[in-house]
Amino acid sequence: MDLCITLLLRWVLGLVVCMMLVIVNDRNIGHACSEGERIALLKLKDAINDPNGTALPTWDSHNNNDCCDWERVICDNTTTNPRPVVTQLVLDKIRDFELANNAYWSLNASYLLPFSELQVLDLSWNYLTGVNGVIRLNNLKVLSLKGNPLTQVPSLDELPVVQMLDLSFTGLTNFHFLQEISTLSKLEVLDLGNNLLSGSLPGSIGNITSLQALSLSMNNLVGSLPTQGGLCKLKNLQHLDLSHNQFVGQIPLCFSNLTSLHVFDVAHNQFQGVFPSLFISSLKSLSYVSLSNNFFRGSFSFSSLVNHSNLEVFDLFSYNSQLKVETENPPFIPLFQLKVLRLSNCTLNEHTKGIPSFLLYQSDLRVIDLSYNSIIGRFPHWILINNSRLEVLDLGNNFLTGPLELNCTSRYQDMNTLDTSHNPIKSEIPSCVGTSFQNLRVLNMSKSELHGVIPASMGHMALLMILDLSSNSLSGLLPAEFLKGVKSLEFLKLSKNNLFGPILSSKAELGQLRVLRLDNNRFTGEISDVFMNSSLLRVLDMSYNHLNGELPGWIGSFQQLSSLLLSQNNLQGVIPQELCKLNRLTYLDLSKNNFNGTLPSCFDMSKLRYLHLQGNQFSGPIPNALANSSLLLTLDLMNNKFSGEIPSWIGTFSNLRILLLKGNNLEGSIPTVMCQLRHISILDLSHNTFSGDIPSCLNDASSGLLDPLDNIIFGEYFIIFPIKFTKYISENLLHVDNGIDIQGLVSDEEQEVEFMSKSRLESYKGNILYYMSGIDLSCNMLTGAIPHQIGNLSSIHTLNLSNNHLSGPIPETFSNLKQVESLDLSHNKLVGHIPSKLVELYSLSIFSVAYNNLSGTTPEAKYQFATFGESSYEGNPLLCGPPLQHSCTSISGGESIMHSDLHAEENEFRDNFMWSFAATFVVSFLSVIVIVYFNPYFVSRNFHA
Repeated sequence: MDLCITLLLRWVLGLVVCMMLVIVNDRNIGHACSEGERIALLKLKDAINDPNGTALPTWDSHNNNDCCDWERVICDNTTTNPRPVVTQLVLDKIRDFELANNAYWSLNASYLLPFSELQVLDLSWNYLTGVNGVIRLNNLKVLSLKGNPLTQVPSLDELPVVQMLDLSFTGLTNFHFLQEISTLSKLEVLDLGNNLLSGSLPGSIGNITSLQALSLSMNNLVGSLPTQGGLCKLKNLQHLDLSHNQFVGQIPLCFSNLTSLHVFDVAHNQFQGVFPSLFISSLKSLSYVSLSNNFFRGSFSFSSLVNHSNLEVFDLFSYNSQLKVETENPPFIPLFQLKVLRLSNCTLNEHTKGIPSFLLYQSDLRVIDLSYNSIIGRFPHWILINNSRLEVLDLGNNFLTGPLELNCTSRYQDMNTLDTSHNPIKSEIPSCVGTSFQNLRVLNMSKSELHGVIPASMGHMALLMILDLSSNSLSGLLPAEFLKGVKSLEFLKLSKNNLFGPILSSKAELGQLRVLRLDNNRFTGEISDVFMNSSLLRVLDMSYNHLNGELPGWIGSFQQLSSLLLSQNNLQGVIPQELCKLNRLTYLDLSKNNFNGTLPSCFDMSKLRYLHLQGNQFSGPIPNALANSSLLLTLDLMNNKFSGEIPSWIGTFSNLRILLLKGNNLEGSIPTVMCQLRHISILDLSHNTFSGDIPSCLNDASSGLLDPLDNIIFGEYFIIFPIKFTKYISENLLHVDNGIDIQGLVSDEEQEVEFMSKSRLESYKGNILYYMSGIDLSCNMLTGAIPHQIGNLSSIHTLNLSNNHLSGPIPETFSNLKQVESLDLSHNKLVGHIPSKLVELYSLSIFSVAYNNLSGTTPEAKYQFATFGESSYEGNPLLCGPPLQHSCTSISGGESIMHSDLHAEENEFRDNFMWSFAATFVVSFLSVIVIVYFNPYFVSRNFHA
C-alpha cells in the first residue's frame, strides 16, 4: 500500500514538474519577439554597419536573447497577437561617417516587411541616400528621414495610416513628391524645413486637408502667398511655419479662416505692406506669433490681443522701423500670461515712449526684448522682481537711465542673458551683480555711461561666457578675484574705459577665453604671462595703452590666434622668432611702437590678410618673408626705414586692396608688376625717392571700392535670439527646441588706415573704407608725362601726384575722373593749358595745379570750380583769369612783347653766331697756312718732292 502511494506521489510530482516546465516555456515564448523580426533586425544592423561599423552592439546574432531587449527597439503586446511585436525602431544617428570613407548607403525596404505592427520608424541623420523598393508598413504612424541626403523621396503609397512625416534637412530641391504625399489621408504633421526648396509655393499643398502642422522654414521659397486656396484650405492647421524664406507681398486675408491655428511663424521673410492686425486679432486660439524680420508698416494696437488667453509668445522685430506698436492707448489688462515678448525696432509707444504698462500684469516671462525703441525712463527693476523665472532681458539701444539697483539678497537663478547696452544709464555697476546673477552667461553693459570700478563679485559668475563692458568710464584696477572666478569666460571686452595699472599681478584662470579686448585704456607695464593659460585665444587686442618692454616670446604659444593687435604702445625691440608659430594669424597690427630690425625670416604667414607695421623703426628691404602672404588685403608699412626697391613678388598679391608704403627710403622705378594689383583701392607710395615714369598700365589696377566683407576680421562673438521660441510654448507639434544661443566666429573687428586726402591726413575706419579709393605718389622724384590712361580710373576719390618732376600737359582724360574729390598736381613741371572739361568733375572739393608752368586761362568758375581760390593756381606765371589777380588781357599784351623780345634775341643770337663763326674760320685757315709755310718738315718734303 505504501509502495503504491509512493509511486502515485512520484507520478503526480513528475506531472506537476512537466506542466510547470511547459508553462514556463510557453511564457518565455510568449514574451520574446518573433524569429522573423529578430532576423530582420540583424539584417538591418548589417546594412547600417556595412562594411565595418560597430553600431548596435546589443543586437547579437550568437545568443538566443530577446530582441525586445535590444537597444533602440521598443516592443508591445497587441490584441491580435499575445507575442510581443516591435512597434518602434529609434535608429537616429547610428551610422558612422568614417565607414570606409563612404558613409552613404541605401536601405533595402524588404528588411522592414516583418515589422507588421511597426508604428514609429526613425532613421534620421544616418547618411541615407534612398530606399530600394516600397516601404509597406500598414500600421506606421511616424516616419522620420530627417538629416539624410536623399536623392529622392521614397515611395509612400503603402503607408495608409502615417500621421507624421519628417523630411527636413534632406536636401530636397523641388515639390515633385507633393502629389504622392497628398494621398496620405491621415497625415497630420509634415516637416519640409531646412531644405533647398525653391520657387513659389504650389497651390496643391492645400490638398493635404488632414494637416495639423506644416513647416517649410529655412528654404528658398519666393513669391507671394495665394490669396485663396493653397494654405487657406488647411482648415485643421494648428502649426504653420514659413520662416526663413523669401516670401513677399502681404499676409493673405484668408488666413483669418484658419481658426484652429496655435503657432504662426513667418519671421525672416520679405513680407511688406500693412501689418496683418485683423488676422492676428481675430484668431484667439493663437499661442505663438512670430512676425520678426519683415518689412511691415502701419500700426498695431496691442490691446487687440486682450482676449487671447492662450498667447504665450509674441515675437516682432521690424526691419525698417516703419511699424508703430501701441500698448498704452487704450490701456488694458490682458488675459494672457506671456513667456516671450519681443518688440524690437518697431517705434514702440510713439507718444509716451514708455515701457508697456501691461507688463505689470505679467509674472511668468522668460524672454523680454524691447531693444531699439528709444524708450525713456528709469531702468525697470520691477520686471526682475515680478518675473522670477526670467532668462533673457534685452533693453539695449534705448534712453533708459539709472541708477542700477539690485536687492542684494535676491538670486535670479534662471537669468542667462542681460543686455543694457547703448543706454545713458550713468550709474555704477551694483556691487552684488555677481552674486545676484550667478548663472548669467551673457552680460552686455557696453556704452552705458557707467563709472566706478568693476565689482569683484563678478568672480562668482562661474558660467559667464560673454562679458562686454566696453565704451564706458570704468576706472581702477582689474580685480584679481574677477579674472580667477569666471572660468567659463570666452569673450571679454573692456575696451575704451579708464582702467589702469598692470593688467594682472597673478595668472588668470581663463582656460576657455577666445577673445580678449583691453584696448583704449591706460594699462601700464610689460605684457606679462598672466594669460598664458588661455591657449584657445583667437583675438588679443591690447592696443592704445601704455605698455612697454619687448614683445614676449610666449605669445607664440597661442596657436589658435587669428588677430593680434598691439598698436599705439611703447613696445620696443625686435620681433621674436616665436611669432612664426602663429600660422593661423589673419590680422597683425604692431603699428606706432618702437620695434626695429625686420621681420623674422621664418615669418611665413600664408593666411595673413591684414598687416599693419607703420610708425616703427623697421629697416632694410621690404622683407621677403612676406612673399608667401598672397592672401593679403592690406599691407601697411608706412613711416619706417625700409629701403631698396619694391620687390617683384608684390605683383602676386592679387587680392591686395590697400598698399601703404609712404614715408620710407624706397627708391628705383615703380615696377610694372604693380599693374597686376587688379583690386587695389588705396595706394600710397608718397615721401620716398621713386624715380622714372609713372607706369601707364597703372590704370589696370581697379582703384575700386572694398567689398563689405574685405573689412571684416573673423574671430568675434555675437549674441542672437533663437531661431525659434517654440521651447516656451505648451503645445509644439513639431518639437523644435532652439533656445537663446551664443553664435561664434562673427566679427565686429574694424581695421583702420591713414591716408592723405583733401590736403589732410585722414584716418579711415570701418564702413567708410568701403567707399574710399585713392592714389598718392607725391613727394618723390618721378619724371616724364602723366599717362593719359590714369584718366580711366573713374572710381577714384583721391589722386595726388604733387611734388615730383612731372612734365607735359594735364591729360584731357582727367575729365573722366567723375568720382574724384581731391586732385593735386602741384609742384611739378607741367605745361600747356588746364583742360576745360575738368569743370564737369562735380565731386571735386580740393584742386591744385600750383607751381607748374601752365599757361592759358583758368577753368570757368562754375560748379565746384567756383569754390577754388588763388592758391589752387599760383606759381604759374603764364596762367591768367579768375581767381588770379591778373587778367588774361594784360597777360596777352605781355606775351606779345615777350614774344617780340624773344624774336629779337633770336636774330641777334643768329647774327652774332654767324660773325663769330666766320671770324673763327678765317683765323683758323690763316693759322694753318702759316704753320705749313714756316714748318721745316713741310718745307723739306715740299722741296724733295
